Amino acid sequence: MVIPVHDLNPTRRTPWVTYALIAANFVVFLLTPGIAGSFTGSGSPAQLCHLQAFTQQWALVPRELIHDQLPSLVPTGAVGVGAHGPGCVLGPPTYDKSPVLSVLTAMFLHGSWLHLLGNMLFLLIFGNNIEDRMGHVRYLLFYLVCGYVAGYGFALLNADSAEPLIGASGAIAGVLGAYLVLYPKARVWILVPFLLFLPLRLPAWIVLGFWFVLQAFYSSGQAVAESGTVAYAAHVVGFIAGMILAWPLKRGTPPPPEPGRILFGRQTRRAW
Repeated sequence: MVIPVHDLNPTRRTPWVTYALIAANFVVFLLTPGIAGSFTGSGSPAQLCHLQAFTQQWALVPRELIHDQLPSLVPTGAVGVGAHGPGCVLGPPTYDKSPVLSVLTAMFLHGSWLHLLGNMLFLLIFGNNIEDRMGHVRYLLFYLVCGYVAGYGFALLNADSAEPLIGASGAIAGVLGAYLVLYPKARVWILVPFLLFLPLRLPAWIVLGFWFVLQAFYSSGQAVAESGTVAYAAHVVGFIAGMILAWPLKRGTPPPPEPGRILFGRQTRRAW
């Protein structure tokens, strides 16, 4: 994968909604129980059980959303010891969960620092221009609609799955799809992992088009929302939703500066 670091696409207004979404995601992440060990993917049994219980309550679970079937037993957050060693205790849920509302809450949950930082980087770079074009209120509605479409799309493709789905990537994929439609020629600085990191300046249609092709390719396999895997199908659905919703705005969108030739290596130092 490539790492976007900056786009050459000026805005007319401060992207307050984008900043607020990023701040909200960080606050929720820091307040998530048991998240302390997520940077390394490890933690104490008590931390992991608390995290599992919290995730089960607030994450999107396809079977709950599609069939409206809440489980009779869920993680309680307590640690017990069984025949195979310590594990998380299951019990009847002590909360009322709305599967529809869980699509929204799942957008603000992340499983690790890497998961969070990767999503917020894409939102910061590409979200400001979409907010600038749509306006604050319409952009917020657009973001949430893309997140819901991505969540429902993933759930429909995995209707019997009981694995929780979390993350803002479905909504952010919608932002990327809108950017591809509205600003395909905008120049984007990326870092390509080659030996160390090779900086390149490419048109957005190459960067985002390549990203979408990869997501579609990966989603052709078994798309599940387990720990350590990525819900690529949600990315594909969110991206297409963003493209469709942004298409009516294309005609009235002023073009960004025309991209120059591709730069790489030492040539990038003067133009960075």
